[in-house]
Amino acid sequence: MPAPTDLRADCARCAGLCCVLPAFAASADFAIDKPAGTPCPNLRPDHGCGIHSSLRERGFPGCTVYDCFGAGQRVVQVTFGGRLDARVGAVFPVVRVLHELLAYETEALERGSSHDAAVRRARDETLRLVGGTPDDLAALDPSAHRAEVAGLLRAVSAEVRDPAGPDLAGADLVGARRRDLRRACLRGAVLLGADLRGADLRGADLLGADLRGADLRGADLTGVLFGVQPQLDAARGDAATTLPAGRDRPGHWTVT
Repeated sequence: MPAPTDLRADCARCAGLCCVLPAFAASADFAIDKPAGTPCPNLRPDHGCGIHSSLRERGFPGCTVYDCFGAGQRVVQVTFGGRLDARVGAVFPVVRVLHELLAYETEALERGSSHDAAVRRARDETLRLVGGTPDDLAALDPSAHRAEVAGLLRAVSAEVRDPAGPDLAGADLVGARRRDLRRACLRGAVLLGADLRGADLRGADLLGADLRGADLRGADLTGVLFGVQPQLDAARGDAATTLPAGRDRPGHWTVT
């Protein structure tokens, strides 16, 4: 299976796929409209971003919270062997889904549970799918496999979080003030602008939780399940925020 470092974006080994293939609309996340398949005007000829160091200040915070989970470099270097063609627009989104699943499957196995054997089988299938040819991947609908993996991850989460905290899966917590979220299920919860200062999030399940603008200053995220770097990048925090293992403190967080 790919090493964990291969499940994080390495833009130097990509070709700016996330700056070309997706569409985005002028909003709080993006300063301009960009059609799908059209290079962002900030994309340099060497595939680097011309305003990378000032994306937030220039009105592109959406770019700073995007992670392809290493799909970009895999598509460019492995799937197409450095020679991209028109199929890349169909292939890249599929590989991104599969790489995200690999990241969650890897974490599930690191946690250890009675479901390890089933998770290993699911991971083997994910690896088989992601190893397909460009034609295989362009024709692939990963939704059924994703649904199967999601069920396994729910089972792992329930076992690891036992005794479980509050079940807030899919809850609308926009702007809410919460403190005791230890071992909570926050799958798919909408926490835009939530006041989580000093909150106890230890062992909470964050799979798919929307943390854009959430205030995590002083919060404790030790041992959260399925919390990924883009969620932290989209939130606010400070030096007192306790990060989960393997996650980086975003550069825009306050240091005091």
